[in-house]
Amino acid sequence: MNPYFLGFILPFVASLLLTKRKSEKKRGVPVNVGGEPGCAIRNHRFERPVKTRWEGISTLAELFEQSCKQFASTPLFGTRKLIAREMVVAADGRSFEKLHLGNYEWRSYADAFKTVCNFASGLLRIGHLKDERVAIFADTRAEWQIALQACFRQNIAVVTIYASLGEGALCHSLNETEVTTVVCGRKEFKKLIDISGQLDTVKHVIYIDEEGISVEVSLAENCTSWTVKSFEEVESIGLQRPVEANLPLPSDTAVIMYTSGSTGMPKGVMMSHQNVLAVVSAVMTIVPGLGKKDVYLAYLPLAHILELAAEAIITGVGASIGYGSPLTLTDTSNKIKKGTQGDASVLKPTLMTAVPAILDRVRDGVRKNVDAKGGLAKRLFDIAYSRRLAAVNGSWLGAWGLEKLLWDMLVFRKVRAILGGRIRFILAGGAPLSGETQRFINICLGAPISQGYGLTETCAGGTFSEYDETSVGRVGPPLPCSYIKLIDWAEGGYLTTDSPMPRGEIVIGGPNVTKGYFKNEAKTNEVYKVDERGMRWFYSGDIGRLHPDGCLEIIDRKKDIVKLQHGEYVSLGKVEATLSVCSYVDQIMIHADPFHSYCVALVVTAQSELKSWASKQGMTYSDFSDLCHKQGTVKEVLQSLVKAGKQARLEKFEIPAKIKLIPEPWTPESGLVTAALKLKREVIKKAYEMDLAQLYSQ
Repeated sequence: MNPYFLGFILPFVASLLLTKRKSEKKRGVPVNVGGEPGCAIRNHRFERPVKTRWEGISTLAELFEQSCKQFASTPLFGTRKLIAREMVVAADGRSFEKLHLGNYEWRSYADAFKTVCNFASGLLRIGHLKDERVAIFADTRAEWQIALQACFRQNIAVVTIYASLGEGALCHSLNETEVTTVVCGRKEFKKLIDISGQLDTVKHVIYIDEEGISVEVSLAENCTSWTVKSFEEVESIGLQRPVEANLPLPSDTAVIMYTSGSTGMPKGVMMSHQNVLAVVSAVMTIVPGLGKKDVYLAYLPLAHILELAAEAIITGVGASIGYGSPLTLTDTSNKIKKGTQGDASVLKPTLMTAVPAILDRVRDGVRKNVDAKGGLAKRLFDIAYSRRLAAVNGSWLGAWGLEKLLWDMLVFRKVRAILGGRIRFILAGGAPLSGETQRFINICLGAPISQGYGLTETCAGGTFSEYDETSVGRVGPPLPCSYIKLIDWAEGGYLTTDSPMPRGEIVIGGPNVTKGYFKNEAKTNEVYKVDERGMRWFYSGDIGRLHPDGCLEIIDRKKDIVKLQHGEYVSLGKVEATLSVCSYVDQIMIHADPFHSYCVALVVTAQSELKSWASKQGMTYSDFSDLCHKQGTVKEVLQSLVKAGKQARLEKFEIPAKIKLIPEPWTPESGLVTAALKLKREVIKKAYEMDLAQLYSQ
């Protein structure tokens, strides 16, 4: 037989057989649990929830110390050298900062541990008391992780705050937890000074030395009573006057994590060492081959539990962490100077985490780049993608074996270079990832995406797609540290007796379920329950359904459901996810008024797509805002939304009847979205109150 034919057909047949076995595999199995009646499952490989993977390790402090001794000479923290900053003036007159960044400079596990010990001692020597709390208010960077581990060594609870948090929420978080010491960067230092008169308990500010921060230092020393020290000063003080470690117990609070909150003031979730360690240990059993050869790209907020837990996993296995930022991630990122490589190109990571919004932007960026090239390049990409998509979907006629390798070399290798070319695994957290994006990233980057589901209240633990799981639109079976239970929500029409799959509110139980909300007993008692067997459960408010193989799918959320005038229910999140695939849409918020029979939408438009359309129409406009206000533009975007809605079989009342185009993106800095880029629905509604009212009055 022709060897080339064998090279083509054998991988294909093997893949078909493997796919068949995978589809029949039970990944989640029924389990008998206490508490409210429902449909409960556990991970198929573990009869009881996993608490720790490492013998004798029961806290995050112990895990970090063990790794620093075991992997002493291995690079741990990598930071890019800043060569220069420059301001670039755009055609519209606006100025933008661009960075010229060099290679990564590394600190070994042994060196990092020394710095952690010295900083821990320095904290106490400058006057911080052991029963007081430290807040870390900075962008993701090596100093953030060093400060965290230093606090753990002295059993000091850390308050984590998003760097993008507004003044009101920042004051609330610091005052509620009675923080006495804040570790911050330059822009965060400025925010602290602006609200210094409203902070009741802050005594010490430790700043991470950055270019130009001397201005803030002088201002704080003159205008406040704070003790102001640089990060290096505190480390030096600790080196000269060491203090013996005071390691925590598993039940001690490690972190009070303030969620950015999509509604109201942020709530502080109290996480113990054993809570976070349970998730870290559980994920370790899922992802194969994690070890010291791996390189992890860190750029999501460390104040988010997804990133904090991910970095704990990386240090636990002796891998390396290279720090970057969303604005310097790729060669074409907003803050990267032209001709300078982005973080991924320099680091060449093997692992990364991502939220759906980031992956959606990667997908859109690749598509726009391909469309812009046009001609042969676009035709080749379209053919390659359709051939691989057919194979992923199980078609006999898809690209397998040698043909797959051919397309990887000719087409997808260039796409993979965007993230360094070595990515072997992506963990997607946050909101559910669309099937389209998951397939696109998997095919183009050649890396499996394991989609997880969890909340801050469960330390990001809940479910996790296993490494060999190829289906899309689901978030996997229970993590080995968690039980998943569905309970009836009769009001919304979701029941565990529904056929063909049980549906209901998702309730998560296990050692990863946190203590509750700081100084908020009423809210804690509302969503946390302890059953007769002592198991702690968290009521998520999310609606899911269980597939026959024990994998969970998120299908709705209680708070996102609005009843219209004639009794129809609209799931805002579902409609937004459906319509976000429209090429004109960058961000979208559906609004439904219960006193009307239809819904409306605020649409943050994708500039390049809309400008391209306008150019083809021969339209003239003064700026992008002017283009968004033109009736013809609004009509075009609305028609595309209606088309997308019909193709997805949305009901007529679910498709927005009227829209308002927004020219400026919603960012965490504007306070309209969270750090994970989730909509702050109530904040957006208030900001665009007049526009929404006008849409319903027309």
